[in-house]
Amino acid sequence: MKKIVLAMATAALMAGLAGTAHGDEPDRAIGRQLDSLDFKYEVDDDGDYRMVFDVKDDRSQLVFVRSSVQTYGSHHVREIWSPAYRSSGPQFPALIANRLLEASQDAKLGGWVKQGETAMFVVKIDADASAEVLSDAIDAAIKSADAMELELTSKDDF
Repeated sequence: MKKIVLAMATAALMAGLAGTAHGDEPDRAIGRQLDSLDFKYEVDDDGDYRMVFDVKDDRSQLVFVRSSVQTYGSHHVREIWSPAYRSSGPQFPALIANRLLEASQDAKLGGWVKQGETAMFVVKIDADASAEVLSDAIDAAIKSADAMELELTSKDDF
Protein backbone atom coordinates (compact mmCIF):
# COMPACT_ATOMS: atom_id res chain seq x y z
CA MET A 1 0.00 0.00 0.00
CA LYS A 2 2.84 2.41 0.84
CA LYS A 3 4.34 1.84 -2.63
CA ILE A 4 1.04 2.73 -4.32
CA VAL A 5 0.64 5.92 -2.27
CA LEU A 6 4.28 6.87 -2.91
CA ALA A 7 3.86 6.26 -6.65
CA MET A 8 0.70 8.39 -6.73
CA ALA A 9 2.40 11.20 -4.80
CA THR A 10 5.43 11.06 -7.10
CA ALA A 11 3.20 11.20 -10.18
CA ALA A 12 1.33 14.21 -8.77
CA LEU A 13 4.58 15.99 -7.95
CA MET A 14 6.00 15.34 -11.41
CA ALA A 15 2.81 16.62 -13.03
CA GLY A 16 3.13 19.81 -11.00
CA LEU A 17 6.78 20.24 -11.95
CA ALA A 18 6.25 19.42 -15.61
CA GLY A 19 4.58 22.72 -16.36
CA THR A 20 3.48 23.53 -19.84
CA ALA A 21 5.08 23.24 -23.22
CA HIS A 22 3.84 25.18 -26.19
CA GLY A 23 4.21 22.78 -29.10
CA ASP A 24 6.63 23.35 -31.93
CA GLU A 25 6.20 27.11 -32.27
CA PRO A 26 9.30 29.20 -31.58
CA ASP A 27 8.99 31.93 -28.97
CA ARG A 28 9.49 35.02 -31.14
CA ALA A 29 10.51 37.12 -28.12
CA ILE A 30 13.58 34.90 -27.70
CA GLY A 31 14.39 35.35 -31.39
CA ARG A 32 14.29 39.12 -30.93
CA GLN A 33 16.57 38.91 -27.89
CA LEU A 34 19.06 36.70 -29.75
CA ASP A 35 18.95 39.12 -32.68
CA SER A 36 19.69 42.03 -30.31
CA LEU A 37 22.72 40.08 -29.06
CA ASP A 38 23.86 39.43 -32.67
CA PHE A 39 23.74 35.66 -32.05
CA LYS A 40 23.33 33.50 -35.14
CA TYR A 41 20.74 30.75 -34.67
CA GLU A 42 18.38 28.40 -36.39
CA VAL A 43 15.04 27.16 -35.15
CA ASP A 44 14.84 23.36 -34.86
CA ASP A 45 11.84 21.07 -35.37
CA ASP A 46 10.77 21.54 -31.73
CA GLY A 47 10.70 25.34 -32.09
CA ASP A 48 13.85 25.73 -29.99
CA TYR A 49 16.70 28.07 -30.87
CA ARG A 50 19.85 26.13 -31.82
CA MET A 51 23.24 27.86 -31.83
CA VAL A 52 26.86 26.81 -32.21
CA PHE A 53 29.52 28.99 -30.60
CA ASP A 54 33.26 28.97 -31.12
CA VAL A 55 35.17 28.45 -27.89
CA LYS A 56 38.88 28.39 -27.09
CA ASP A 57 41.41 26.08 -28.77
CA ASP A 58 39.43 25.69 -32.01
CA ARG A 59 36.53 24.05 -30.22
CA SER A 60 32.82 24.71 -30.68
CA GLN A 61 29.81 24.16 -28.46
CA LEU A 62 26.17 23.51 -29.24
CA VAL A 63 23.49 25.24 -27.14
CA PHE A 64 19.70 25.38 -27.25
CA VAL A 65 17.39 28.05 -25.88
CA ARG A 66 14.10 26.28 -25.31
CA SER A 67 10.97 28.02 -26.55
CA SER A 68 8.74 26.14 -24.14
CA VAL A 69 8.17 27.68 -20.75
CA GLN A 70 7.81 25.55 -17.64
CA THR A 71 5.72 26.71 -14.71
CA TYR A 72 5.71 25.98 -11.03
CA GLY A 73 3.28 28.04 -9.01
CA SER A 74 3.94 31.65 -9.95
CA HIS A 75 7.34 30.86 -11.54
CA HIS A 76 7.75 30.78 -15.32
CA VAL A 77 11.05 29.21 -16.29
CA ARG A 78 12.98 28.98 -19.56
CA GLU A 79 15.77 26.44 -20.02
CA ILE A 80 19.07 26.75 -21.85
CA TRP A 81 20.60 23.36 -22.70
CA SER A 82 24.10 22.41 -23.80
CA PRO A 83 25.21 18.77 -24.31
CA ALA A 84 28.57 17.41 -23.19
CA TYR A 85 28.47 13.61 -23.09
CA ARG A 86 26.64 10.78 -24.82
CA SER A 87 26.53 7.35 -23.22
CA SER A 88 26.81 4.19 -25.30
CA GLY A 89 23.74 2.82 -23.50
CA PRO A 90 20.72 3.95 -21.49
CA GLN A 91 22.69 4.35 -18.24
CA PHE A 92 25.70 6.55 -17.54
CA PRO A 93 28.73 4.80 -16.07
CA ALA A 94 28.86 5.40 -12.30
CA LEU A 95 32.09 7.42 -12.47
CA ILE A 96 30.59 9.74 -15.11
CA ALA A 97 27.34 10.17 -13.19
CA ASN A 98 29.21 10.97 -9.99
CA ARG A 99 31.46 13.46 -11.78
CA LEU A 100 28.39 15.25 -13.17
CA LEU A 101 26.85 15.42 -9.68
CA GLU A 102 30.07 16.88 -8.29
CA ALA A 103 30.20 19.45 -11.09
CA SER A 104 26.57 20.43 -10.41
CA GLN A 105 27.53 21.21 -6.82
CA ASP A 106 30.31 23.53 -8.02
CA ALA A 107 28.29 25.25 -10.78
CA LYS A 108 27.36 28.84 -10.04
CA LEU A 109 24.52 28.81 -12.56
CA GLY A 110 22.81 25.64 -13.78
CA GLY A 111 23.41 21.94 -13.30
CA TRP A 112 23.69 18.59 -15.04
CA VAL A 113 20.72 16.49 -16.15
CA LYS A 114 20.34 13.20 -18.00
CA GLN A 115 18.32 13.61 -21.21
CA GLY A 116 18.06 10.10 -22.64
CA GLU A 117 21.65 9.03 -23.27
CA THR A 118 23.01 12.59 -23.19
CA ALA A 119 24.36 14.65 -20.30
CA MET A 120 23.06 18.21 -20.68
CA PHE A 121 24.08 21.26 -18.73
CA VAL A 122 20.85 23.15 -18.07
CA VAL A 123 20.51 26.73 -16.91
CA LYS A 124 17.03 27.82 -15.81
CA ILE A 125 16.12 31.48 -15.94
CA ASP A 126 12.96 33.54 -15.59
CA ALA A 127 10.98 33.23 -18.82
CA ASP A 128 10.87 37.02 -19.09
CA ALA A 129 14.56 37.56 -18.33
CA SER A 130 16.42 40.36 -20.08
CA ALA A 131 18.72 39.78 -23.04
CA GLU A 132 21.68 40.32 -20.69
CA VAL A 133 20.50 37.55 -18.34
CA LEU A 134 19.83 35.28 -21.33
CA SER A 135 23.34 35.96 -22.66
CA ASP A 136 24.89 35.13 -19.27
CA ALA A 137 22.90 31.89 -19.10
CA ILE A 138 23.98 30.89 -22.61
CA ASP A 139 27.60 31.67 -21.72
CA ALA A 140 27.41 29.59 -18.52
CA ALA A 141 25.90 26.64 -20.41
CA ILE A 142 28.50 26.81 -23.18
CA LYS A 143 31.51 27.06 -20.87
CA SER A 144 30.30 24.37 -18.47
CA ALA A 145 29.35 21.90 -21.18
CA ASP A 146 32.47 22.38 -23.26
CA ALA A 147 34.77 22.00 -20.25
CA MET A 148 32.98 18.80 -19.20
CA GLU A 149 33.02 17.39 -22.73
CA LEU A 150 36.76 17.99 -22.91
CA GLU A 151 37.32 16.44 -19.47
CA LEU A 152 35.19 13.34 -20.10
CA THR A 153 35.90 12.60 -23.75
CA SER A 154 38.79 14.78 -24.99
CA LYS A 155 36.62 15.25 -28.11
CA ASP A 156 34.60 18.06 -29.64
CA ASP A 157 31.42 16.24 -30.68
CA PHE A 158 29.05 18.97 -29.54
